[in-house]
Amino acid sequence: MTEGQRHDQVPAPGLVQRAKSRVLLGDKGYDSNVFRAHLAANNCTPVIPSKADRKEKIPYDRELYKARSEVECTFNLLKQARRFATRYEKTLRNYAAVVAIGCAMLWLRL
Repeated sequence: MTEGQRHDQVPAPGLVQRAKSRVLLGDKGYDSNVFRAHLAANNCTPVIPSKADRKEKIPYDRELYKARSEVECTFNLLKQARRFATRYEKTLRNYAAVVAIGCAMLWLRL
């Protein structure tokens, strides 16, 4: 967990290294040469569309990128719960419990 004002790309290299992922589905915010080089060093294939200001567009698997919408929809459903969206819990442990309960409720369709 990071502060709300910190970009997700700051802790992302450490997460990629620990997770040992083979593929990373990311939005245009993760399109940087440094991050792509880090993914390549960890044998992780980036599925990230190029930013609009990139001179030469980098190809990506559009079909695999569509799976990213499932993750986005799940976050949208979780954010319907006010406690999740506003993060009332002060500790990471308690907030992680709220996230786990929310995911279980989605999974059970309660």
